[in-house]
Amino acid sequence: MKIRNDAAGALLALGLLFALPVHALERVPVLSLDVAQKIADAVKAKAVEKGWKMNVSIVDGGANTVLFERMDGAALGSIEHAQLKAEQSARMGAATRQFGELAFGKDAKGGPLPGVAHLPGFVTFPGGLPIKVGEVTIGAVGVSGSMPDNDEICAQAGLDAVRELLK
Repeated sequence: MKIRNDAAGALLALGLLFALPVHALERVPVLSLDVAQKIADAVKAKAVEKGWKMNVSIVDGGANTVLFERMDGAALGSIEHAQLKAEQSARMGAATRQFGELAFGKDAKGGPLPGVAHLPGFVTFPGGLPIKVGEVTIGAVGVSGSMPDNDEICAQAGLDAVRELLK
């Protein structure tokens, strides 16, 4: 009888062991290609409205490319800028503008972390914005092709277009 109780106890413990991780898994939203396309379409619509030609990079929460589009006539040299802006914004969960302010200050007279401007591949100018659901960064959009403030205006238009989908 003791062997049966020990075996039953072991089976019960084993069942509990396997059941616990199922409840411990955290579920996070994921950026879909459909949402990324809606963001890119809104970025391009804003760029057309303003007469700008943009490169648009959208990455997932791991900074992996989900979508890249280059408008006709957009500067080839801005392709990498758009990609870097998106990647950094996703990895850091913040707008690239914030890193410029850390490096140079809002008044361009020096910020508290000037060294960030010298990190390889680190972007310190506007145009990269995180894509968030609540406080969870699920990706980012990076836009380049005009002046950095214009890039950010287009990136924000992309996020505004999917605001309801990100709740």
